[in-house]
Amino acid sequence: MNIGDKIPEILGIDAEGKEVRASEYAGRKVIIYFYPKDNTPGCTAEACSLRDGYADLKAMGYEIIGVSKDSSASHAKFAAKHSLPFRLIADTDTTLNQAFGVWQLKKMCGRESMGTVRTTFIINENGVVTDIIKKVDTKQSAKQIIDLKK
Repeated sequence: MNIGDKIPEILGIDAEGKEVRASEYAGRKVIIYFYPKDNTPGCTAEACSLRDGYADLKAMGYEIIGVSKDSSASHAKFAAKHSLPFRLIADTDTTLNQAFGVWQLKKMCGRESMGTVRTTFIINENGVVTDIIKKVDTKQSAKQIIDLKK
């Protein structure tokens, strides 16, 4: 997914087991952030930063959707534990990760494996990607978006 691309209609299944569609957000701006795993330090910091900045982002007209490979049950626990006010999509088969180009070969401790590359996409009211943040500051994620969109 690149700047100027339209996001896919079917985004996936959320923590409550409901299908999430892009058309539900027609006419609204959306932040879709991809993260590797629920309840890990970096991913928790990012989610909490977005939670803490949620009111400011909403005031700017944004909805937030988080996406990882974790299950709906894992997302439900993660969202409850950290009081996350936004939807989390369970992309267990990596379809959405692949569509957005964030499912990539990663190297860690000398080993290679496929995984989610932490990335934030900002989408306009027409479902088109306007900005991509590839170097996400997990502790300042909300501020990073707010500063970008000022």
